[in-house]
Amino acid sequence: MDNAELERRAKITHETCDGIQPMHLAFYGQSIHYSAERCLNAFARYDSMVGSDDAYELISSIQEAIGHAAALSRYFWPTSMGKKKEIPEQLAMRQSRGIKLKEHFGVTDDSPIANRDIRNAWEHFDEKLDTYVISHDAGFFFPSPMIGHHETADEPTGKIFKLIDPDNEVLILLGKKFFYRPIRDEVERIFKK
Repeated sequence: MDNAELERRAKITHETCDGIQPMHLAFYGQSIHYSAERCLNAFARYDSMVGSDDAYELISSIQEAIGHAAALSRYFWPTSMGKKKEIPEQLAMRQSRGIKLKEHFGVTDDSPIANRDIRNAWEHFDEKLDTYVISHDAGFFFPSPMIGHHETADEPTGKIFKLIDPDNEVLILLGKKFFYRPIRDEVERIFKK
């Protein structure tokens, strides 16, 4: 199918069905369920490891959970990146689809999964690391993942790359704090819906 036909169909879907044809809602529902379930499974794996001293595995589980939460987020807040001039009707359909799914699942724009900071911190970690290392020339650098209290990252001379604080449910990436409990709670709520 060529782009002109995709654009024609997207325009119809956007204008007559608010972005999703009724018979296709089940496909979106199943896809949302999958992303939410994968996210919650990663959190459950994390729960089973809390208390261990394996910072790599704890952080890895949280990273996986956040990745699935990010995938879930894109159903409600579709990206507008890409070939804007080539696919305007498809982009409009995606935006209306996001609005319709937010209404259907009771998701608001102040949802914790709407905040893309933690997702971007992982997805663009290499770029953030570039900036971090060239902007910090002094102090004590801790490149290995760590388990500890999040206030450790508040020390001005300590340069912590990755730290997890299971007690307060905080992940530190390149000195920045991300509280992941609100994300988990929202994903659980969506999953139950």
